[in-house]
Amino acid sequence: MDTKNNKDSSENFPLGVGSTLFEKIWEQHIVKTIDNGPSVLYIDRHFIHEVTSPQAFTGLNKRGIKVLRPKQTIATADHNVPTLNQHLPIKEELSRKQVEALIQNCAEHGIELYGLGHPFQGIVHVIGPELGITQPGMTIVCGDSHTSTHGAFGAIAFGIGTSEVEMVFASQCLLQSKPKLMRINVDGILNKGVVSKDIVLYILSKITASGATGYAVEFAGSAIRSLSMEARMTICNMSIEMGGRCGLIAPDETTFNYIKGREFAPQGEALERKLAEWKQLFSDSDATFDKEYHFDADGIEPMITYGTNPGMGIGVSEKIPTAETINENDKSGLSKSLAYMGLQQGAAIKGQKIDYVFIGSCTNSRIEDLRMVASFVKGKHKADDVEVWIVPGSKQVEAQAIEEGIDKIFEEAGFQLRQPGCSACLGMNEDKIPAGKYCISTSNRNFEGRQGAGARTLLASPLTAAAAAITGFVTDVRELLN
Repeated sequence: MDTKNNKDSSENFPLGVGSTLFEKIWEQHIVKTIDNGPSVLYIDRHFIHEVTSPQAFTGLNKRGIKVLRPKQTIATADHNVPTLNQHLPIKEELSRKQVEALIQNCAEHGIELYGLGHPFQGIVHVIGPELGITQPGMTIVCGDSHTSTHGAFGAIAFGIGTSEVEMVFASQCLLQSKPKLMRINVDGILNKGVVSKDIVLYILSKITASGATGYAVEFAGSAIRSLSMEARMTICNMSIEMGGRCGLIAPDETTFNYIKGREFAPQGEALERKLAEWKQLFSDSDATFDKEYHFDADGIEPMITYGTNPGMGIGVSEKIPTAETINENDKSGLSKSLAYMGLQQGAAIKGQKIDYVFIGSCTNSRIEDLRMVASFVKGKHKADDVEVWIVPGSKQVEAQAIEEGIDKIFEEAGFQLRQPGCSACLGMNEDKIPAGKYCISTSNRNFEGRQGAGARTLLASPLTAAAAAITGFVTDVRELLN
């Protein structure tokens, strides 16, 4: 991908009096405003994969047009790819056809494709940041809801539907209505064993899986600023799970240091110009939000879900809610979820037997996640009746894990390090959890059948997942940390 010759409309951000981070970026990307309607929004980067792009390409072909700006479109194969024996033909027919269609469509339209076998292949929301394609101040879209991940860099990033994918292909623009604005502040110091996944699961448990519907969510506060870039990506990744249109975190020195030196990052004088622009990307002190929350980091413990949406979470030391302790409107949902999960109201979640552990997905498959798990499990071995899959988010993460000897630690612990892909995050490829089995997963969704028909998913952090892999049941990782 060549980014050097593409002039983004994300340049020269005005400070703006009373402007939020979101508003500064949004205003710079408006091409046209329709009276009493949406805006025509310019899109800086368009990521595509094999699942939501075929129909959009077909639409272009029927109209006899080409992708307008192919150099601003980046493709990879991730959702349907196997995570074992990637050198062999894909077994599942639909998956194979979708990957083949992506190869053909990218070739016909001059789009850079990081397909199977390419050293840059991986989950779309992992490779964008690690390659330096994702940058502050951009507008970024993809036919995938977890595009919000890129907002960790101070970008407006959101998922779009197939018809919108075609719209961006044809015009490099989208019709979009400006969302309401929310800020979620998390201040204080995190306790031992608590990481970014716990923060976002905690927020979800408090505001629910619909609490940010219709909002662009900015995450702020000292606990957020203390996080690494990879941890911030976990937070923004799951903003969609609270109903948010997107999630953002203002860029800072942590952001800039992460970007510097990456494959497609600006260099030299170009980088200095960009840094000057990026440092203007923050919400002004007098900016106003439609809704604002404040949470204390000290009140967060390792989290885990018990139900069938990401908002149904509790601290690992807590008990599953009962009908008497929740809102009237939520009672039927609780009963239905627990019936599917095979769990009981008022029961402790700690000690629940598990069968599988999946550490991966666009939420938690980066090198920092793998290092965290490897550091914890070194010298330990998994429980005999638990199957553990570690799926790196990209070929670069895989290569780095091998270079650092992390693969050997996993092997000695009885963990299986597989090849990059979305894997067991969703039942769309060969990596499925069997019906009735419990899987602690570092992914982002625990809907009925998400990991396979009848599979029972408990969302947790990489540390909590690793602890369960060792003990064979839901465990408070704090009890195992030195």
